[in-house]
Amino acid sequence: MKQQWLERPEAGSTLGYKLFRSFAQLCGRSAARLVLYPVTLFFLIRRGHERRASRVYLERVRGRPASLWQVARHVHCFAATILDRAFLLAERFKRFDIRVYGLDELRAVWARRQGVLVFGSHLGSFDALRVLAQFRPDVKMRVVIDVEQNPELSHFLNALNPELARSIINPRRDGMNTALAIKEALDEHALVTLLVDRARPGNEVVLCDFLGHPAPFPLSPWQLAAALKVPVVLCFGL
Repeated sequence: MKQQWLERPEAGSTLGYKLFRSFAQLCGRSAARLVLYPVTLFFLIRRGHERRASRVYLERVRGRPASLWQVARHVHCFAATILDRAFLLAERFKRFDIRVYGLDELRAVWARRQGVLVFGSHLGSFDALRVLAQFRPDVKMRVVIDVEQNPELSHFLNALNPELARSIINPRRDGMNTALAIKEALDEHALVTLLVDRARPGNEVVLCDFLGHPAPFPLSPWQLAAALKVPVVLCFGL
């Protein structure tokens, strides 16, 4: 099983994130997105592993070779998602056109007065879901995030909204302690959100066809739901 994503060093720095945030707050989101183009060029030049991975992904999706410009657009889209995360976590979500689908199903499950596991993947931005919780202060939400994977970015984003940061459960701790923290939150009727599309070394996995190739997906989140007898809701923030 390939786990290169765990070993890739973080590219950004706290100073760089702060400078860019200040520019974005002063000049607005549209101007900040333009500045992302030279940032994209920097990543294309310096991050060969990610550039090649992007090209492989695009070729699988499109069914034909991907150009360097298409790879650049892919990297720019990723950077724009991080930019939007900064605005969302700074509680400027009112500037966004946010549309929620399937909320009735989530409300029906949560109305049973039991905890709910909210599963997502590395598609879009899960922070959109974190911010939406602000519209329902009566609903407690806990977020399972590996803050050590990108510590500089995690520190920067968490500083934007300390209240949301305090809701984080860090899975880098002992696995049993993480499971107990999740159970404690579920016992308090919380929504516990976590990303379930990446397996770590030693995880039990199931191979599924994904974009025409076998991919390992972790079983532990589903085993946890079965053991705790709590419902699961699938969510994406696009």
